[in-house]
Amino acid sequence: MSPLSRRTLLAGLVGLGTTAALTACGDDEQSGAGGSGGGEAVKLGYIADFTGASLMAIAEDKKLWAQHGLKPDLKVFTNGPLQVQALGAGDLDFGYLGPGAMWLPASGKARVIAINSLGFADRVIAQPGITSIAALKGKKVGVPEGTSGDMMVRLALRRAGLSIDDVQKVAMDASTVVTAFGSGQIDAAGIWYPLIGTIKKRVPDLAELARNEDFYPDISFPSAYVGRSDVVTGKPDLVKKVLAVLRAANDERAADVDRTVEVTAKFLKSAPVDQLRAEATNARFLPSAELAAKSTDGTVAGWLTGLNTLFKDLGKLPDVVDPSTYYDAAAYAS
Repeated sequence: MSPLSRRTLLAGLVGLGTTAALTACGDDEQSGAGGSGGGEAVKLGYIADFTGASLMAIAEDKKLWAQHGLKPDLKVFTNGPLQVQALGAGDLDFGYLGPGAMWLPASGKARVIAINSLGFADRVIAQPGITSIAALKGKKVGVPEGTSGDMMVRLALRRAGLSIDDVQKVAMDASTVVTAFGSGQIDAAGIWYPLIGTIKKRVPDLAELARNEDFYPDISFPSAYVGRSDVVTGKPDLVKKVLAVLRAANDERAADVDRTVEVTAKFLKSAPVDQLRAEATNARFLPSAELAAKSTDGTVAGWLTGLNTLFKDLGKLPDVVDPSTYYDAAAYAS
């Protein structure tokens, strides 16, 4: 059993969408961030939330790209699968995926180069008066398919001896979950913070029936940076430079999350600081040395294998894939 991811709305199980809808907030504001100086050109994608943009924000703030001889072309996306499409089309060299899209590198469509964070923001929430997962049997449960919210519902049901077939699953995007729960149209939902904070303004006494911590560490929700396969295998020097930037930015974030919230808000321009801070509170950011150690001692492989087991259960993968086929742990640790 295992988890999926957060910000892959409309992604994981829904398919890959269209390459036309590449950006979330508009490339004209964010694309090309990092300066116009010299250096090796590299095209990177990210998502405009804290976990998906904070390393890019730090890299720009600390001028890490230039320090490592890179000239970045940054593009903002709404989800991970669109980035994998862009990788396949040659429009990106590297991108960011939440756990829900990690079946894509496992299926050979990209290669993981670095683990980014562990997510703890997901919940199964229910209307007041519903006090257990077992009580959801036969009730309407809103699920953004292919996201970590979807995974939380399935994991919680299984732990209670139920399956998704025992509830009335209502597939909807995350914003619709907020509206539907707030108006009482659904009895429960698989969703995450900071959206739950928004829901609580309407339903302050909602019940939180399950959370990531209930399944951790057996099941973990890692996000990651990935690269186009031919770039990862054919341009090792470029990969080393990008990893150097990611590791340096990661250590800045792990050392001072509060400052990183401010830096990320500035980078994203329109993102509310309180929302980014709430998101940061519900994630775990490990220093690069710890990520390197966990990459070589099998811990990260365990996280990814857990995901792959769940992806097999969901029909996204025909078999459980060995993470070593798409994540070079030694390269990250070097």
